[in-house]
Formats: sequence, C-alpha cells, structure tokens
Amino acid sequence: MTPLWNPQRPSPMPYDRYRPFHERVHVPATADRSWPSARIQRAPLWVPVDLRDGNQALAEPMDTPRKRRFFDLLVRTGFKEIEVGYPSASRTDFDFVRHLVTSGAVPEDVTPVVFTPARRDLIDRTFDAIEGLPRAVVHLYIATSPVWREVVLRRDRAEVWRTVREAAEHMARRAGDAPGVRFQFSPETYNLTEPDFVLELCDGLTGLWDASPDRPVTHNLPATVEIATPNVYADQIEYAHRHLARRDAVILSVHPHNDRGTGVACAELAVLAGAQRVEGCLFGNGERTGNVDLVTLALNLFAQGVDPMVDLGDLDAVRATVEECNRLPVHPRHPYAGDLVHTAFSGTHQDAIAKGFEEHARRARESGVPESRAPWAVPYLPVDPADLGRTYEAVIRVNSQSGKGGSAYLLRTHHGIDLPERMRPEFARLVQEATDASGREATPKELHDLFRAAYPADGEVRLDAWSVHEEAPGRHRFVCTLRTGDRAGDHEGTGPGPLTALADALTGAGHATQVLEVTHSGTHAFAECRVNGTTTVWGAAEGPSSLAASVGAVLSAVNRAGMR
Repeated sequence: MTPLWNPQRPSPMPYDRYRPFHERVHVPATADRSWPSARIQRAPLWVPVDLRDGNQALAEPMDTPRKRRFFDLLVRTGFKEIEVGYPSASRTDFDFVRHLVTSGAVPEDVTPVVFTPARRDLIDRTFDAIEGLPRAVVHLYIATSPVWREVVLRRDRAEVWRTVREAAEHMARRAGDAPGVRFQFSPETYNLTEPDFVLELCDGLTGLWDASPDRPVTHNLPATVEIATPNVYADQIEYAHRHLARRDAVILSVHPHNDRGTGVACAELAVLAGAQRVEGCLFGNGERTGNVDLVTLALNLFAQGVDPMVDLGDLDAVRATVEECNRLPVHPRHPYAGDLVHTAFSGTHQDAIAKGFEEHARRARESGVPESRAPWAVPYLPVDPADLGRTYEAVIRVNSQSGKGGSAYLLRTHHGIDLPERMRPEFARLVQEATDASGREATPKELHDLFRAAYPADGEVRLDAWSVHEEAPGRHRFVCTLRTGDRAGDHEGTGPGPLTALADALTGAGHATQVLEVTHSGTHAFAECRVNGTTTVWGAAEGPSSLAASVGAVLSAVNRAGMR
C-alpha cells in the first residue's frame, strides 16, 4: 500500500514493457559477499580509452594531430596503459598507431592497447599497425549475451566460442615469440551474459594463451549497457574474481558505461569486488551517456586520502586539452572540473566556507605547517581547489541569494577590507538590494564600488580642519572646523579618548553621537555609532593613520544616519 504521506499516483508511462535485470541474467547468489566491507586503499590500473572508445562517440572523430595532443596529455598525466585505437576500423586509426610507432612517441613505461574484433583479416590489420612497437596489448572482443547472440551475431554459444578460439589462436600465431605483446579479451555485454559462459570463454583463453603471472592475460568485463543498480555489477565482478582460473595470471578489468548514470559507482564497487584495472574516459565521454569518468574516479580516491597515481594537479589545463580535442564542453557542474563546482552562491554556504577558510588558516599557523600542507576540513569543499590548480577566486560568488559571508569574503580576499562581524549583515543587505535590482551576480570590483558608494569619504557633515591632543591623562580635547552643508563653525569636545572627544564635539554641533565600537583592517577603520537616537549605524573610511581613518569612519556613520 502507498503510505498516506506519499501523494504520488501511477504514471501513464508503459513501464511494463521493460524487464528487470533478474529476469534477463542470472547473478549467482553470494551469501558471503566481501565487497561491502572492503575499502579501496590503492588505485587500480587506469586505462583511458578516449582515443578509441571515446573517439568513436564523437561527431567529429579526432585526426592524427588531435589524437597526438590527447596522447601526450595522457602520458604527462601519468597513465601507463593507453588504448590508442581500433586500427582495422579506419585509415585514420591505423595511421595514428603507425605514427606512434614511427615517431617514437611512446615512452618506455607506457603500453599501447589496440582493439580488434574476432575476425582473421581484421586481426592481421591490427598486428600490421603495431609492428615495431616494443610493447602492446592486443584487445580481442566479441558480444556474448543472449540478445546479441540471437539478434546481432545469429550464433549459439558453441559458435561464439569457436569464433573466439580461432581468433585467439591466430593472435597467438601473429604474436609469435614476441615477449612485448600481451592479450586482452572482452566478452562485450558481459553484464547480460550467463556467468558460466563467461568463465568458459575467459578460462579457455587463459589456457590457450598460456597466461602466467609474468605474462598475464587481461579479462575485461564490461557493463556495456547498464542494466541494474551498481551492487549487482559488484556481485557479478566478485563472482568472476573468485571463479576465474589461474587467477594470479589474470588481470581482472572493468569497463563501465553510464546508461543509468551510475558508471562511477559501478567502477568503485567493482574495485571493491576484486577488479584491478578500470577502463574509462577523461570526463566521461563515450557512447550514449558515456564511459565511466576516470577523472572523477581518481579524484574520489584523492579526496579519501588515497594516491590516485595520476597527476591532476593542473585540472584546468587537462580539461582545456580534452575540450579542444573532443570538441565537447565539460559541464560547469561536472565533479571537480566544472567551472562552478567549487562555487557557492548561497549565503549559508558562503558563511560556512568563509569560516572554514579562517579555521583552516588558524590550525595551519598553530601546527606550524603551510596551509597547502595542513589537513583539509572546510565545509562544502571536499578537496582544496588549490590542489587541483584551481584558484580561490571563484569559490564564493555573490548574487541575490548570497549572504553576509560571501560579500565579506570577497571584499577581504580581493581588496583587503575585512568587515567587522556585526557590520556584515548591513552591507549584505545593500548587496542584495543591488543584485535584486540587476538580476545578476556582483563581481568583486562591483562589490568594492558598492562599498565605497555606501560609505563615502565625504558627505553632508565633514571636517574642514581638526586636531586632537591629550590635556591630561585620560582627558582628550578635539578641536575642529565642522561643515554641515554650506554652514561651517568651530567646535570642540572632550572625552577619555580621541573619538569620544570627537563625539562630544559632534553632539555640541547638533549631531548627538555615541561611538559604540571601532575596528581596523589595514588602512580602513569601521565605526559603529548611535546618532540622534537612531538604531546603530556603521561607517567606514580609509586614512593615512589609524586615528585619521577612525575619525573618517565616525563621520561616515553620522552621514549615513542622516541619509536614513
């Protein structure tokens, strides 16, 4: 029964056309699952497939110069196994692989991977492409699930196995005794394939290729099209992990797609379940909704205190190269890399982040370490943007939703004006009025201009001349020429301090003033005053000395009170 608190009603959508995963594939029941209690303590082997799988998903596939820029980026970032193409699929892919061979672009510690279907002529084309490479992985694939076998291949299980075996035998002959060539097999649509058939194929190839710990075979188990929640994929991977033959001679790899929007979760749970290698694309490019995003996966580990084993410390430069080569933009809300992911517009978020930065700086000082090395714990920011090469300029941006923390933070970081805590709500109201009227966010320069306009140096009441001296301990005399509009007069006042003496002089001139608080930030002073019985009002001013700035701030408060 639907609970009373849930008013949702059945939709008109034909959901009954679709079968749940358990009616499409058998996932062996595992009472002793170990992956839910596992932890990722080391990065898997990341294998970017941008140059093959990602390239196939582009409206404008990359040419050799764009592919080379992308390849060089992957090398600089620290990837050590890179799928570089599908040489039998196009002249462009073949030529690019030959370019890598002849140009000497492949470092000694990087292994290229090339992709081939289970066809003799296409395997030959693939081996022709890699001739001269000292190291390579030749990646064989075939679709294996019932719907692909019946609809696409029109072959039964025995025929699929025969096709795979003949292709694998031909690969072994072509590789000969070359120690630098290893093999990889993908039962495409693995997550919809019968588990016993997967083991039959993979174990058969492990034996045929005579895999060993020093020359392992890679078995890559793709979620070609996502069909279930990520825990189901984890169960499938853990089953394979436990039952593959010669397990120490097998690299267990995964290749999640993102059809359900859970590609990252599938990859992470698969690693918990025993996967050692993850194929994906930078920022998730790929067919349909994309391949799993290696940048997000790596930085998720980084945010947990685990070395991602790739260098994403200049994330904006990585993104710029990928966008240029793919000719696809990275979404502004993309995890870690988007323009807005480290940005807060909300007032409550801004306040928490600003306080977090202050606390982080305090703890770093107390522990005697640079802020860049101090443990990170700032609200709403899972990682320090500076660790990814991002600046703090975009962390807080101000619009009509923003509060006192954001405006104050930007004034302080961009202009060195640190508003007193109690003054911030007043200035925030002025900012909100301005952004409500404009309908857009306020830049740091616009905030500074608004601050100067709201707290002007001169107003209706101003001092043409003034001096102050201490007549006796604890007794100051303030002497001035005070101008109110067009009228000027000489006035003086006394008090225990210079500003109380100024307030006494102002009161004598008809502007009853009580100075409640004065604070300083650099060359600026801020004064909270009560003028002519008003509620408290703040003034601000800049001056060549602390006293001059304070006198100006009191006059600023008097003028602002007169404007109410």
